[in-house]
Formats: sequence, C-alpha cells, structure tokens
Amino acid sequence: MTIRVILADDQPLVRAGLRMLIEQTPDIDVVGEAGTGAETVELARQTSPDVAVMDIRMPGMDGIEATQMITASGMRTRVLVLTTFDDDDYVYGALRAGASGFLVKDMLLEDILNAIRVVAAGDAMIAPGVTRRLIGQFISAPRPGRRVKELTGITGREREVLRLVGLGLSNAEIAAALYITVGTAKTHVARLLAKLGARDRVQLVITAYEAGLVPAPH
Repeated sequence: MTIRVILADDQPLVRAGLRMLIEQTPDIDVVGEAGTGAETVELARQTSPDVAVMDIRMPGMDGIEATQMITASGMRTRVLVLTTFDDDDYVYGALRAGASGFLVKDMLLEDILNAIRVVAAGDAMIAPGVTRRLIGQFISAPRPGRRVKELTGITGREREVLRLVGLGLSNAEIAAALYITVGTAKTHVARLLAKLGARDRVQLVITAYEAGLVPAPH
C-alpha cells in the first residue's frame, strides 16, 4: 500500500528537493505541498494524507499550530515534524500539539523515508539526537515534589523493551534487537503505556531515564 504524504515547508527548494527524492521511492507518494501552516491544514483536509511532513517555522500559522489543528480535528493524518537541534522549545510545543515524530533536517534521506513509514504505520519516531536533548532538558529542569516512578508490575521483557524505547528505537528496531515480531513489540509498548500510565511514547522515554534504564545524557 502506498503511503500518501504532504510536504509543508516555507522554502520551495526544500519541498522540491524532498519531493524529488521521495518520488524515487515506490511506496511513498507526495500528494501535495504547502508553504504555510494554514495551507497545510486545508491541504490535509482536502487530500487526507497518511503523513504530513511538517516544518515548524512557517509564516502566519506555524507548524506547531497546524499540527494542533490537524491532530485535534479527528483527521487520520499523522504529523512528522522537521526540526533542528536548537529548536528545543519548538519540539516541546510540537509534542503537546500531538506530533507523532521528530526529525532533524540533516538526517540521511533513508532515515527520513524510514521515519515516514514508521509514523504511517501508527508508531512514533523521534530522532535519537532530539530524544537526548529533550530528556536532558527534562531531567535537569526543577520538578518540586516529583518522585521517580517505580517500575512495578512489568515483566523482564517489558523492562527491556522500555530500555530500548528510552534509546529512541522504533517498534521495528526493537523487534530486530530482541528477535521478536513487530506486532509483539507493539504489544509490549502498548502494555507499558497502560501499566505505567504513560500518555505517549515520549513519556515512556522519560520513564526509562528516570528509572535508570538509560544513562542520562551529558
């Protein structure tokens, strides 16, 4: 099944370059482009793509607000945000807005294509460098009265899955690392979300760091 994608970026050359590269990939099809957040929301409504590859800095309505509108509207479209290492505040905003993934623009093309596939399949994809920055800021921020969540009620395998989630691995990568199916990896992640009361995958990443399963970034 072909993954239908729209590209949102205020730089036409960036969109054109990404479109040209994606169109060489048989399983991903670009069905539209937009240069502003407002155009992106309208385009998503018109084309109902699987994934919106969303820049953050756009004139007028930015990518965070556009993400919020798309995810809150009930549309099937999942949002994959483009960011840079210096855009931490924007990443936090995109997290709250409901984005399913975060990429940095200097990633390899194959990694970007893989992220599109992962997000289209219903998983989350966070660039490892972005994950480290997010968690580094989170654990260094003052949190009066906050206690580390105890990892009670999870199995040994679920604990290992949580560690790999904390490292920023996708379900497919977890499956490969543990020699299990992607479906089994998804089941483990779903059970972790339920058992730990986590809203999303990012909260699982934070829990993995807080529990000491993954070393804190320096």
